[in-house]
Amino acid sequence: MPLDVICVGVVTVDTITTIDRLPAADGRVVGEPFTVAGGGPAATAAVALARLGARVGFCGVVGADDAGRLSRKLLEDEGVDTTWLRARPGVRTPQSMIMVSRASGTRAIVTSPSTAPDPPPRGVARWLHADQTGYAAARVALGGGTSLSVDGGNPIPGLDLAGVELYAPTAGSLCAAFPAPDLAASLRAAAAGAGQVVATLGGDGCDVLVAGELTHVPPVPVEPVSTMGAGDVFHGALLAGLVEGRPLVEAARRANLVAALSCRALDGRSGIPRAAEVEQWLSTARPAPRSD
Repeated sequence: MPLDVICVGVVTVDTITTIDRLPAADGRVVGEPFTVAGGGPAATAAVALARLGARVGFCGVVGADDAGRLSRKLLEDEGVDTTWLRARPGVRTPQSMIMVSRASGTRAIVTSPSTAPDPPPRGVARWLHADQTGYAAARVALGGGTSLSVDGGNPIPGLDLAGVELYAPTAGSLCAAFPAPDLAASLRAAAAGAGQVVATLGGDGCDVLVAGELTHVPPVPVEPVSTMGAGDVFHGALLAGLVEGRPLVEAARRANLVAALSCRALDGRSGIPRAAEVEQWLSTARPAPRSD
């Protein structure tokens, strides 16, 4: 039986800390606490999919180093199939240094370069989900009834929305790629190529275009510890909803909730809820707690 989704792209090892302010040039600030965790757009989306019950794999490249072995273990511990995660000689596993604002939960990121993976085999998953590093490989792997989802949060050279079923950029990325008088016009321009389009608005929720009609899906209020990885979690949760057969607007509402709940933790993964917690939250509509 094919997997529901293979996520194609970047996996990182992140070192994260919380600070009161960014340091000035040649300055020094104290961070507390320090956390080491798994990250990467496609990899974090894969973890979100797995926690929500999808059968998911990951396709990417790491080095034959300690960080690469940790990246693999963290994915496997979540139930993600790592058959297509390759340890490539001469490559260093991508790592990131992340400083999170104690006051707002927003962050500043320094990351190392990533290596594009080889395409996964065709027909082994119903969906492929690609970030900027995995896009080219995912396009090659299309076929056999597989649909393509693209995380448009980062620039993708040569992006062609023909054949893309789900395109989910940030509003800023969307307007840069499809300049128009307003966001709605940019969404409609993108929808001329992609099958379904969702623009993420950070703390303001998202806008969804269905059959030419624009629907704003409001955010779920949460007091964030960190917004690290929330967009990646949103993409995974959005796709999980479509895998379950939900309409796009409903999938976006649930994805907003899952992404908001993920902000309870300092890193991008440990706060991601499982399906049972999502259902419990929806049934009680309680405020999203934080876990310091």
